[in-house]
Amino acid sequence: MTTQTQLRPAPVIDETARLLTEHYIFPETAEQLAGLLRQRLAEGAYDVDSAEELGRLVTADLQSVNGDGHLRLKYHADLVPPEQGAAALAALRRDFDTSLGGIPRVELLEGVVAVVELAPALFPLEWAAGPLGAALALASSARALIVDLRGNLGGDPDTVSFVCGHLLDERTHLNTMHWRDGERHEQYWSPAHVPGARFGGTKPLYVLTSGRTFSAAEELAYDLQQLGRAVVVGERTGGGAHPREGWTVHPHLEATIPVGRAINPVSGTNWEGTGVEPDIACAAADALDRAHALALARLTD
Repeated sequence: MTTQTQLRPAPVIDETARLLTEHYIFPETAEQLAGLLRQRLAEGAYDVDSAEELGRLVTADLQSVNGDGHLRLKYHADLVPPEQGAAALAALRRDFDTSLGGIPRVELLEGVVAVVELAPALFPLEWAAGPLGAALALASSARALIVDLRGNLGGDPDTVSFVCGHLLDERTHLNTMHWRDGERHEQYWSPAHVPGARFGGTKPLYVLTSGRTFSAAEELAYDLQQLGRAVVVGERTGGGAHPREGWTVHPHLEATIPVGRAINPVSGTNWEGTGVEPDIACAAADALDRAHALALARLTD
C-alpha cells in the first residue's frame, strides 16, 4: 500500500473533462458530461479528502447520462503508473500471473462434455495464446464443450478472435470496431488457422454467463450467439460494448474513457446497455448444471 497523495479535486476534474471531450466515442455526450463535472465541482460536490470517495462521486456522475459502464474515474490503492493504459495493464498482469493465464479450470464431465473456464479476464493475446491454445486443444476431442464466462470481466478483442478460431471451422467476420480517433473502422475476424487441434464449428457448444460477465467476455458470448454457434446459458450480462483507454489524472485515480464502439456484422448493433440476453435464462449458480443437462440431452438425441 502507498501513502495517499494530498487531493486537489479541481485539477482532477479539469483533466478528466478535457480527456472526455477529446476522446469519448460520443462527442455530444462528452460535452454534456464535461459540463456536468465542472458544474458539480463549482457546487462543491467534490470537496472531499479521499481519492477513493472522489472516484466514486465522479463515476456516478459520468454514468448518469447514458449509463456507460466503461466510463469511470477509477481508484487504485497503489500508485497509478503515469503512462497511458499502464494502470490497467499492471492490474491485468497481476491477475494473469495468479489465474494460470486466465484458465483456472479445465474439467471433463459425464458424457465426455468438457468445461473450460475463462476468468478473470481475456488477457492480451501475446500473454494468453499459450495457455488458451493448450486448454482449448485439450478440450477439442470432447463431444460437447461448455465455456464458462460467469466470472470474466472483459479483456482483449484479439483474444476473443483467437478463442472463436478454435470454435469455428473457417475464418469468420466477428465484429467491427468504430474508433473516434481518425474515424477509423477496424474489423475483427477469427483466424483461419489455430495452434493445435480445434474443437470446430459443429459439435454442441454452450457459453455460461452471469450479471458480472462484461466487455470482451460479453463480445465472445454475443459473437458466438449471433453466428448461431453457441447456446448462451445463465444471466443477462453487464452491458458494456465500448472499448476503453485509461489516463492517469491523479497518483491514485485513472480516467477510463471509451474510445470506440462495437458493431456486430449479423445484428448491426451491440450489447451496450442491454447486455447479452441468454438463450436459456437461469441463475448463474445453476448455469453449469443446466448446460451439462442440455448437452447430454442433445448428445443422446
